[in-house]
Amino acid sequence: MAFTERAVYAHRTLGFGVPATSDPHHFLVQIPRGNAAPVLICEHLGMGSETAREQVIDRVLLERHRWTAIRAEVSRAFNARLKEHDLATGTWKIGDTPVDRLLGKELCVLAWAIERLDPEKIGSAVRNWLALRPEERWWLFGMTAATVGGIGDADRGWRVALRYALGDTAQSELFKPRRLPEKTGPGGQGTLPLFDD
Repeated sequence: MAFTERAVYAHRTLGFGVPATSDPHHFLVQIPRGNAAPVLICEHLGMGSETAREQVIDRVLLERHRWTAIRAEVSRAFNARLKEHDLATGTWKIGDTPVDRLLGKELCVLAWAIERLDPEKIGSAVRNWLALRPEERWWLFGMTAATVGGIGDADRGWRVALRYALGDTAQSELFKPRRLPEKTGPGGQGTLPLFDD
């Protein structure tokens, strides 16, 4: 008789790392049926909100092709982090997929960057987003959400800045080393361009 070992997790979660407790602060990714309907990412403040009216904030509505372009890489990155913390991995599902509050903030940063980005630059934006540390993504979320974090703020302030910061230049192009011209000074030693005549 074969024996299978069950994974032991730090605690029970839903979706991508949301604690299975009563009304936690988390994000929801709402993926409708069909291939054309847009994907909504909203923040549920949970018991931390003062009133039920303020409990949900719609953060971004992504055209379906944009969501499709990022979903696999985001899932891979989030699941690697969840495994590091001994938590169950998640998958995107039709309907509502809950996302941990910190991972949701990171997802919003990427979604805001690509919501109006040229489709051919989305791959670069994903690579640049992956190159950021989680803390950097959280900071970017905080700065953006404080002023232009609503569903209708796509072309304002930090939202535009994120589009340029993540989507304008590929990470590999930013850090290409360049070669300085070889110059020799008196005695055959090299000189720095700073001391050119």
